[in-house]
Amino acid sequence: MTRPLPQDPMLRRLVLQAQQAQFSRRNVLKGMGVGAAALTLAACSSGGQSELSPATDVSDTEKVVRWDNWSYYLDVTDGGDYPSLDMFEAATGIKPTYTEAIDDNNSYYGKIKDQLKLGQDIGADIACMTDFMVSRLIRFGYLAPLDYANMPNVTANLVPALKDLDYDPGRKFTLPWQGGFAGIAWNKKALPGGLTSVSDLWDPSLKGRVGVLSELRDTMGCLMLDQGTDISGDWGDDEFDQAMAVLSENVANGQIRNIKGNSYSEDLQNEDTLAAIVWSGDITMLNEEAGDRWEFALPAKGGPLWNDNFMIPMGATHKKNAEMLINHYYDPEIAAIVAAYVNYIPPVVGAKEAAIAIDPELAENQLIFPNDETLANSKVFRTLTSEEEQKYGAEFQALILGA
Repeated sequence: MTRPLPQDPMLRRLVLQAQQAQFSRRNVLKGMGVGAAALTLAACSSGGQSELSPATDVSDTEKVVRWDNWSYYLDVTDGGDYPSLDMFEAATGIKPTYTEAIDDNNSYYGKIKDQLKLGQDIGADIACMTDFMVSRLIRFGYLAPLDYANMPNVTANLVPALKDLDYDPGRKFTLPWQGGFAGIAWNKKALPGGLTSVSDLWDPSLKGRVGVLSELRDTMGCLMLDQGTDISGDWGDDEFDQAMAVLSENVANGQIRNIKGNSYSEDLQNEDTLAAIVWSGDITMLNEEAGDRWEFALPAKGGPLWNDNFMIPMGATHKKNAEMLINHYYDPEIAAIVAAYVNYIPPVVGAKEAAIAIDPELAENQLIFPNDETLANSKVFRTLTSEEEQKYGAEFQALILGA
């Protein structure tokens, strides 16, 4: 399997995806362990006391690179090997250490913020975090500027629409890793007629069998879109409160069984939930691992679109090696290999063509290579102000913790 990217249609739409600060699909607020206080900490933490400088780079003498990422976000074999990383080591002689260290943007930031603030080594040379978080780290001065001389594949293959962002003009500090959708999924045997809208989740026949994500921008994004709000546009307290009222009602009356992050897939598998707000690539992967039992769809009124990004901290001691790693993943054939496993949208021009050579059916998957029509039915949750992030985050977390 492989997941390359379509060309112009994707470019035009993905620019919106990357231009907005959006939590990642894997921002799980794990087990409700990351609450409003943690969100406030991440939102309000001040930047470093003085301007930081990149650490001494020992890449030329130490042929290693350390990469922190989310779970299930890279191609892996049953034996635990990472084929695309093995190809990187074979091609460059650089030995990668890959760690699934990120459960959530905020919890990961909580682990590394003290080192970041001092410009110290966080134990990783490169990490993948979501737009809202990397934009904050850029603002604080915690990230090292990228050297494109070490990344010719990026120069040649980065989707043009992703080259200029509001939080990182010219992509000086970050580069996109993967993107995807939030939408609805259902058990096909239990619900052979399928679902078309978020409102379908509130059907009385599904009472106590519905799940939603513990991610504000995905769950609230779906609800707000269902109510006719353009989440990428000019909206405020009234629109948010209207969607919160629907969510609160369906938590209080028992329609919603669970509010979870990544572990929502377990509820689908054991049929505690028959329908849910989910992340697109997870359902594709779940069908491959546990049988073709579920269907994913963007709701009729649209679903949120998001993106995760590579970043190199100021304290990284193998910066050049990290840039060579990024360069590796901007090879269209490598991007296709990764996409085939993670089932998300890669930012690499030519990846779709590479996927066709591997698996023509994969290249037609609209969740991996969406066309204009699919992209037109998605929106990016607009950037929240610091005040909005605290207010809305506290309200959403209070509901989760009381559920």
